[in-house]
Amino acid sequence: MSSVTPPREYFLDSIRAWLMLLGIPFHISLIYSTHTWHVNSAEPSWWLTLFNDFIHAFRMQVFFVISGYFSYMLFLRYPLKRWWKVRVERVGIPMLTAIPLLTLPQFIMLQYVKGKADSWHTLSGYDKYNALAWELISHLWFLLVLVVLTTVSMWVFTQMKNRLTQSDAASSPAVSMTKLTLIFILLGVGYAAVRRTIFILYPSILSDGMFNFIVMQTLFYVPFFMLGALAFINPNLKALFTTPSRGCTIGAGLAFAAYLLNQRYGSGDAWMYETEYVITMVMGLWMVNVVFSLGHRLLNFQSARVTYFVNASLFIYLVHHPLTLFFGAYITPHISSNLLGFLCGLLFVVGIAVILYEIHLRIPVLKFLFSGKPPVKQDKNKAVAG
Repeated sequence: MSSVTPPREYFLDSIRAWLMLLGIPFHISLIYSTHTWHVNSAEPSWWLTLFNDFIHAFRMQVFFVISGYFSYMLFLRYPLKRWWKVRVERVGIPMLTAIPLLTLPQFIMLQYVKGKADSWHTLSGYDKYNALAWELISHLWFLLVLVVLTTVSMWVFTQMKNRLTQSDAASSPAVSMTKLTLIFILLGVGYAAVRRTIFILYPSILSDGMFNFIVMQTLFYVPFFMLGALAFINPNLKALFTTPSRGCTIGAGLAFAAYLLNQRYGSGDAWMYETEYVITMVMGLWMVNVVFSLGHRLLNFQSARVTYFVNASLFIYLVHHPLTLFFGAYITPHISSNLLGFLCGLLFVVGIAVILYEIHLRIPVLKFLFSGKPPVKQDKNKAVAG
């Protein structure tokens, strides 16, 4: 284990927490958007649709950059097997805990909300499996992707570390955003080509939940995960993202406009999805600069309140989804105003999630299951002395 601990990156911790917590207004706004979801309001709202699309277009790309950054930082701190165990426990245990405690009850509730409970027995064995794969993984998909990326990174990070010993990272040549943009355009086109090829040769596999999560989602987000690891290694690359760029801000705005036009005029039977992946691949890169530079300027400080939500963000994210669906199914129909419903939804979901978080902190087994962190063992001699 490395004895050298890098300085705390407060702004990255804060950004990661905010991105996680943005899942709450994202899913609540989904209720009131024009997008078809599990539950929808009677009349959609154009501005909540716009708000929802904006969050969806960049949030997870930036999140995976931060995940890659911290993953490589911990990779240098632990032996290989220990690193894999720690990382998989931190994301795998909460995911496996949430399935029986959160997403399974959520799935059962939705069966009755949608009136499909009576027809469940008519589905084929594969259809039941696939429905469960989609519904039980649900909003936990990114945890499954992180398990896959962590496992793959055992070899990739080892190669990166071996190469790093042969050259000084501090003397690495400067990386330009133009070059990175071209690389990510090519990555987006490559991913779109892979999806189109699968669509032509074996289209039904794209509807398979586990294939979508393990293969397609991993393939899309692996460039961002690796970008985060490289940003930890290369200070010039990190500085590129933490230094404000007018070009990235304007580019992200134009990319979002292209995203909206594709949503409005694109056709799912044509190239709409492939176009979307190219756009969001590049927009995600530019938004890393926008979010990192803003966060570095505004959030790079230690605060007890921020630390609280950093620690609580994963738990709140895990429990918010069934709470949101409950709100959408049973409370939204009684609120005529979309704005009022959205605000009430935020208060309802966040309020109950924080209460549940405080309760789970007082139950050691739940604290372990929802964090993946084993309880800290106290020194018996110190305990006696105290």
